[in-house]
Amino acid sequence: MTDGHANDHVELRVPATGAYLAVLRTAAAGLAARLDFTLDDIEDLRIAVDEACALLIPIADEGAQLTCRFELQDAVLKVAVSVPSTADAPPEPGSFAWTVLSALAGDVEAIRDNRQQGRTQRLRVSSTASLTSPATATMPPSRVEKIRMLAWSASARSA
Repeated sequence: MTDGHANDHVELRVPATGAYLAVLRTAAAGLAARLDFTLDDIEDLRIAVDEACALLIPIADEGAQLTCRFELQDAVLKVAVSVPSTADAPPEPGSFAWTVLSALAGDVEAIRDNRQQGRTQRLRVSSTASLTSPATATMPPSRVEKIRMLAWSASARSA
């Protein structure tokens, strides 16, 4: 990181509705840029944060706050998104949305926390900056291309 702010933490709380997802996507992009993520990595992280929130918002309690905590560590940006929820289980890892999220972020974990009053459903996402220069490396398919292939494969199976 260029300005020596390793291990910084940023936490945002917004109403658990889709209307505030743009705020969280923008924060994710800004923080990833501080870690010198490539433009592709920044866009992947923005979409991953959006997908993680979209998985949690439907199971959030009425009037709940969605908490998004960003942890900056050298070339890694960890994101934990959580909502209070009375749902019995966290989002299903086998869903298409989960597959998209995993393709974008690489490391995804769902957690149900019963320690606080009520229950909290949490998704943890970790994204790492590309360390190779696109001009000098042979680039594998982008994550967006992988998602398109997954979507095509899923639609081909259902047809």
